[in-house]
Amino acid sequence: MKISIYRKIKEGAVEGVFLLCGLSSIFITVGIVAVLAYEALGFFREVSVIDFLTGTEWTPLFADKKFGILPLVAGTLLITGIALSVALPLGLTVAIYLSEYAPHKIKEIAKPVLELLAAVPTVVYGYFALLFLTPILQKFFPEMSGFNALSPGIIMGIMIIPYISSVSEDAMKAVPMSIREGSYAMGATRLQTAIKVVIPAAFSGIAAAFIMGISRAIGETMVVAIAAGMMPNFTANPTQPVQTLTSYIVQVSLGDVPHGTLEYKTIFAVGMTLFLMTLGFNIIGFWLRSRIREAY
Repeated sequence: MKISIYRKIKEGAVEGVFLLCGLSSIFITVGIVAVLAYEALGFFREVSVIDFLTGTEWTPLFADKKFGILPLVAGTLLITGIALSVALPLGLTVAIYLSEYAPHKIKEIAKPVLELLAAVPTVVYGYFALLFLTPILQKFFPEMSGFNALSPGIIMGIMIIPYISSVSEDAMKAVPMSIREGSYAMGATRLQTAIKVVIPAAFSGIAAAFIMGISRAIGETMVVAIAAGMMPNFTANPTQPVQTLTSYIVQVSLGDVPHGTLEYKTIFAVGMTLFLMTLGFNIIGFWLRSRIREAY
């Protein structure tokens, strides 16, 4: 009887700890959103929301202050698009190879080595983009500025390959072997099986990997702060310097702007914009996963 009571108390305590750990992430998220919303409201009391969302000039630190967020959003989406155009095909190709083709010994070596890319400090990636990749690209694009969107975009794409390839490979590896064998029995090749059978079956996991890559690219700070130029240009030209949402937050957070001023409050408005963009991409990813599960 005493053992039974002790076991129930022990299990209840463990369950309570797990519940507390689960709720802590919710409380932290709510706290972050509350702080961002409170400070952003202080900014929007002085700046029109319409001007903020539709303006094409962002100069809050200049004498002639303009608060149009579109240049920062455009710079963020431009670099993110370049990064994803590099990371998604390469990451998925690596995942297909590791899941469907690589021998066990090669997989044991290749996967840890690939994941080492995620351990490289982002500052190193930033200077690599600025001092190594940019001079090479300037040989092909002579008009390219020393600070530009193309170089950090490519490097960010390389940087997030491990996230996409690792999660995608795990999702593809979870597909039952019986599904592959059924495809082989119908006369399909290994490549046809991987593309037309395994990828659709593992699409929910692959979609999660893609959303993780998008969120990682949007939230990246140091690479764009070092190599993109910190110039809020409203442009889609990747050879020109741009500024992203995260690099602007870094610029203001350096300490040159007095605390509590309107210029300082801009980082909370920008942070809220960044949060909503990331949330939107995650909602889209959840919707895609739901649609694919219904289809299959």
